[in-house]
Amino acid sequence: MKYTSELKPKAIKDLKSIPLKERERIVGRIERIEDNLEGDVKKLTNHPPEYRMRSGNYRVLFEIEEGKIVVYRVLHRKEAYL
Repeated sequence: MKYTSELKPKAIKDLKSIPLKERERIVGRIERIEDNLEGDVKKLTNHPPEYRMRSGNYRVLFEIEEGKIVVYRVLHRKEAYL
């Protein structure tokens, strides 16, 4: 299934604070999961948002709503699950 992606304002702010090389890698991985929800994607339990994707030391926290990947946060792994 082909998804579209939407970044919430906090996710955009998070991305701006990440070094350029890491940011480019994260955006590329988000674009790849639009086509195929595989890779290092895991459904979370007892933690909103519903899914996480690993990209190096960063975690992309997102939900899937009506064929759309909604990215809520992009955080360093130390901060992602607090």
